Amino acid sequence: MGRKMQAALWICWIVSTPLFFMIAYHTSPPIYQGFQWDITAFLLLMCLVSVWPIIINDTPIFYVQGVSLVVFLLFGLFIELLLTQIAVIVLLLKVRVGSKDLYRYPLNALLFYFISIGSAAIYYLAGGTHGRLTINEDLLAIFLYGLSIFVINQFLLSIIQVVIYKMRFAFFTRSFLWECFTSLLVFPMGIGLYFLYLQVGMKAIFFVGTPFLGLSIFLSLYYKSQRINRYLQKASEIGHQLTEKLHKKDVLDIFMEKIVDMIPVERAYLIDVFEKDMLRIVRRYENGIIHASGEEAKSPDRGISGHVYIMRESFLFHKRKQWKHIQQSQLPKTVESLIAVPVMRNQVLIGIVILASNKKHAFDRAQLMIIDLLSVYLGVAIENAKNYEETRRQSEHCSLTGLYNYRYFEQKLERDFQRLHQHELAALTLILLDIDHFKNINDTYGHYSGNEVLIQLSHRLLNYVKKQGIGTVARYGGEEFVILLPNMDKQSSIAYAEEIRQLIANHPFEIDHSLQNSLSRSIAVFLTASIGVATAPLDAEDTFSLIRHADRAMYIGAKKAGRNKVAVYVS
Repeated sequence: MGRKMQAALWICWIVSTPLFFMIAYHTSPPIYQGFQWDITAFLLLMCLVSVWPIIINDTPIFYVQGVSLVVFLLFGLFIELLLTQIAVIVLLLKVRVGSKDLYRYPLNALLFYFISIGSAAIYYLAGGTHGRLTINEDLLAIFLYGLSIFVINQFLLSIIQVVIYKMRFAFFTRSFLWECFTSLLVFPMGIGLYFLYLQVGMKAIFFVGTPFLGLSIFLSLYYKSQRINRYLQKASEIGHQLTEKLHKKDVLDIFMEKIVDMIPVERAYLIDVFEKDMLRIVRRYENGIIHASGEEAKSPDRGISGHVYIMRESFLFHKRKQWKHIQQSQLPKTVESLIAVPVMRNQVLIGIVILASNKKHAFDRAQLMIIDLLSVYLGVAIENAKNYEETRRQSEHCSLTGLYNYRYFEQKLERDFQRLHQHELAALTLILLDIDHFKNINDTYGHYSGNEVLIQLSHRLLNYVKKQGIGTVARYGGEEFVILLPNMDKQSSIAYAEEIRQLIANHPFEIDHSLQNSLSRSIAVFLTASIGVATAPLDAEDTFSLIRHADRAMYIGAKKAGRNKVAVYVS
């Protein structure tokens, strides 16, 4: 809500409060002589039922209007108006309205002013009076009073939604139906309390209020236990889903998605402990959207994440004052409540979870317990995903050069050929290269030096492919390497291969370890490579033919033709 609207509400409340009470006083002079203790008891009951409502299906039922009905019938509009306003303030204090939502005080006060005076006017027009009433003569007026409270309340709520909160008008909503149900439950109880009071006096408040409050407290505790059970059930389901994921990215995505769906938050952050002493946000939830963050790693010397990193403990802050001692926090000033939990695995901190809300007391201990539990699942899932990814990387990569191995290349070639046959690719080129006279390197400088050459060549090829933005490079075996180029025609592939040939021939390789004892420093060795190129579907219709034709081009067109050449398969 904008500041102008909030200011207008406060002005309306300040101006209208004495006016409404004056109207109530003159319209229905208060009946209080000799009933001061009774009125005080009713006020206490109204405040208590505001603090402990009955909760059914996660929705609170406030018995305030049931008690206010009794107060109105007994003592008149002025007393009812006064006690209702006090009960509303107690209710707003109970829900802990923050400083940013203080406008809810005048808004709710004005709402109940109009409800009280509007329904009282209907009651008086129906001939209603105060004091000792009878069912036969006054039932219609009482019924109209209760009905008018319901109708006026719904009408004013609709106006507030449209004018103040800019929502679409909808009268017959789920909230409307629930209000109907609660009214049918509350007002008969209020009428029962009224007639019981006429019979036994203040004892009626004790007879009705005590079991009612006891039931409210019992149901409140039951609701909390049910809520914790639902959290635990959801946590178990999330844990199973996390452990089923084999990639860290999927683990982080599903964890963030489930967390913000389970617990209402304005902001949420998943922070990775990077290289043991650096923190990096990997997922963030802001403005209702989950983002995969690519921020640079930062030192854990500030903010909430730094505090958790140092303390290795979970924290629950109900309001901003509780964490004002934490310096250099990057959270917005609107944030009030916080949950911050370390993600531990084998006594090592591997991540941090932070949930933030703009409301005070937005989180409770049960939610902190659930996030603690889920952080354990997250730690296990991340470790499993890392192990799987490392195992897969080792199975798909050459341990010496770090390039993809023949096994991966074979699978990649099969997948790309399927795409070619499905017309997802227009062409598929295979470049096969073999280092010329590589045996001389091993015989002259030793196999360790030969490995150095293979590693350096792998880095050159990988960097070139990354720079071009297309291609998959793999070690085919020994001193042979392959590059797979999707959607590249033969002429472009020839130029691509020629640049690789020059990249190898024109730049020396440095050998640091040699069998020659006279060498005390690295030496530069120039090498060349013979390269064969074949393109599908022009040169081959299957994977075996493509490899064979590229191999034939390399040996016949390049090796036997003098080496250090690029040869193209010709059918």
